[in-house]
Amino acid sequence: MLMSSADRPAKLAYGPNGFRVLSAGHYVTCAVTGEKIPLELLRYWSAERQEPYASAEIATKRLIGQA
Repeated sequence: MLMSSADRPAKLAYGPNGFRVLSAGHYVTCAVTGEKIPLELLRYWSAERQEPYASAEIATKRLIGQA
């Protein structure tokens, strides 16, 4: 079965001021919650850990070691 890019996760390279699409897709998966984050809504990530987060609260908890 073929998957469209809307059904496929994107692969991104996270930088301090943005991200670069390495493999086309429609979403990434939050590193903490597993929630699908549409690329157009992705606002929080760690360039150091190379992982995306669904919200500022989740990102903060992860970065201070609570998640």
